[in-house]
Amino acid sequence: MDGNDLPAGKCPVLHGANTENRESVTRWWPKTLKLDILAQNDTKTNPLSGFDYRAAVKTLDYEAVKRDVLALMTDSQGWWPADYGHYGGSMVRMAWHAAGSYRLEDGRGGAGTGNQRFAPLNSWPDNSGTDKMRRLLWPVKKKYGNKLSWADLMILAGTLAYESMGLKTYGFAFGREDIWAPEIDTYWGDEMEWLAPSDERYGNVDQPETLENPLAAVQMGLIYVNPEGVNGVPDPQKTADQVRETFRRMAMDDEETAALTAGGHTVGKCHGNGSADLLGPAPEAAPIHDQGLGWLNRGNKGIVVGGPEGAWTTDPITFDNGFMSMLLDHEWELTTSPAGAKQWQPVNIAPEDMPRDAHDPSVKRMPMMTDADMAMKVDPIYRGYMEKFRADPEYFRDTFARAWFKLTHRDMGPKNRYIGPWVPAEDLIWQDPIPAGPAGWDVDAVKARIKDSGLSQSDLIATAWDSARTYRGSDMRGGANGARIRLAPQKDWAGNEPDRLARVLSVLEPIASDAGASIADVIVLAGNIGVEQGLRAAGFDIQVPFHPGRGDASDEQTDAASFEPLEPLADGFRNWQKQDYAVQPEEMLLDRSQLLRLTAPEMTVLVGGMRVLGTNHGGTRHGVFTDRVGALTNDFFVNLTDMNNAWVPVDGGIYEIRDRASGAVKWTATRVDLVFGSNTILRAYAEMYAQDDSAEQFARDFVAAWVKVMEADRFDLRA
Repeated sequence: MDGNDLPAGKCPVLHGANTENRESVTRWWPKTLKLDILAQNDTKTNPLSGFDYRAAVKTLDYEAVKRDVLALMTDSQGWWPADYGHYGGSMVRMAWHAAGSYRLEDGRGGAGTGNQRFAPLNSWPDNSGTDKMRRLLWPVKKKYGNKLSWADLMILAGTLAYESMGLKTYGFAFGREDIWAPEIDTYWGDEMEWLAPSDERYGNVDQPETLENPLAAVQMGLIYVNPEGVNGVPDPQKTADQVRETFRRMAMDDEETAALTAGGHTVGKCHGNGSADLLGPAPEAAPIHDQGLGWLNRGNKGIVVGGPEGAWTTDPITFDNGFMSMLLDHEWELTTSPAGAKQWQPVNIAPEDMPRDAHDPSVKRMPMMTDADMAMKVDPIYRGYMEKFRADPEYFRDTFARAWFKLTHRDMGPKNRYIGPWVPAEDLIWQDPIPAGPAGWDVDAVKARIKDSGLSQSDLIATAWDSARTYRGSDMRGGANGARIRLAPQKDWAGNEPDRLARVLSVLEPIASDAGASIADVIVLAGNIGVEQGLRAAGFDIQVPFHPGRGDASDEQTDAASFEPLEPLADGFRNWQKQDYAVQPEEMLLDRSQLLRLTAPEMTVLVGGMRVLGTNHGGTRHGVFTDRVGALTNDFFVNLTDMNNAWVPVDGGIYEIRDRASGAVKWTATRVDLVFGSNTILRAYAEMYAQDDSAEQFARDFVAAWVKVMEADRFDLRA
């Protein structure tokens, strides 16, 4: 019997493992806490583990790369011919859609990781055609190898596309490091259907602010808004309202939004010149012989089919004021593209104002506008900017260049992460600037003053933790550097216990001032002292590493509104959440841990240590499974895994830990505490740390994880 004769269901390999949409072994128990999002912080999928991209990219021949990318723009390939003989518009779209998935609420998405290469983004309907641009860039990537990441190359290609079409760009920074697997930690929405009606994401689709957090796009599979209108129904003012909310969630104001729309649609075209039924499947579903390319039109190579059709301007490969002129100088009527998409066309237009055909310069084509473009004319605020841009072309160019730079660099983190010769000298407030920290101050003298300050161990540890826990590895924002915990809005966040925080800062700030140190450094140093006190109480002579160099940001250097989304609504490490939410507390712990770039063992050891150190929010005793509070022992795990204890639910999501023999209540706990005993993976870690021979390993692992959080934003230490 050969393989073809095997009866159905008797496949001798793991049948369906690679071809069916299956979950892991937990698929039989859908409510099991899945730790998969923390695997994103592991390195097992990285074939370049140990490779220092940031060092390698500094050796790149930047000018040679630029020449090669610029040459590619007009080197039209037969397998995918360039519109108007220039790939610029399509390269811009690829880069735009890579960067445009960023959202401010959780910092996820964006172009900083090269995630457009992987599902689901590589197969979103809105990303059709971007796969072809990445393939066109492959010779450049192949030539420069590991010195040039896909993430950097895609954004560089879009930026140089603008330069090749006549825009003086604001700048460009290298330094984005590729990921090697899909970002399973990013929530794109619950819908299983591409382009499902927006209603599923909104409390009320007519009220854009009711869009579910942390989402920014209005439908599954779109980058921003539906180009045909809300739920595909044209209405430019309603679309304008959605545009405003979507771009607000990307940290863009109205002027930046208007500039990006005009500058983005000054070049290139849409490709809706036929029925979408002619297209093959998206890349992730394409047959194996298509080699990862999707949406292939077998009968008409080089043409993407579906959606609106046409160019926005008379000259789609020149950056000019053509968008404003076309939009404002004509009346528009609703029509449909050959693919059946709703779009707008001018009522009357002179032939000389019409763009030529993308592949036959002797033929003129009707220009078009999407409903989102018409929003720029109908909405009075957006229209005001369109008029302003038309009246002052240089102002438009500068405004767009800056907005494009922000769009494509927003998720790179602070400016000290920028690499290369084209980094702008100007400090921009959205980069969260922090001045250089003072050096040469006496660390030992400051430690002595902190120890004599009268502040409790819990005060020291909790303040340092609250300062550092805002860090988001998704967009490298937040963290202890800058000491923004003392500024609005952070000083007033409920999770930071404002009264306690003000009391602690009133003690630490004079110490920092007298020593010539930054308050940012002193806050972290104070937390280290608290941890060292816990180590000594547990019998360990272990020093917590400390590296001074943090600076103190000012109110003027802080965009308070953009920091609001960083507010912790829950902190499982301090056993607190602001209110009840639709998701369980342990799920919020996972989300916070992933943003902090912690692994599952690091999350485990930090929770266990913070409990016994007595750092719970408000001083609650939930999860403090020890009689030696303040000592960095493994008691949390010892008592969690002790079968002499019984775990009994009581009111309000609280549990009592009772002695099985007497029934006496020994401790109380939350779900966040008990998940380390109920989840099989977390229990394995808990049991390991509970072992008689694990006390010192626990202490050393806690210190390592603590320092990782305290230094998460110290990019200067790993430049």
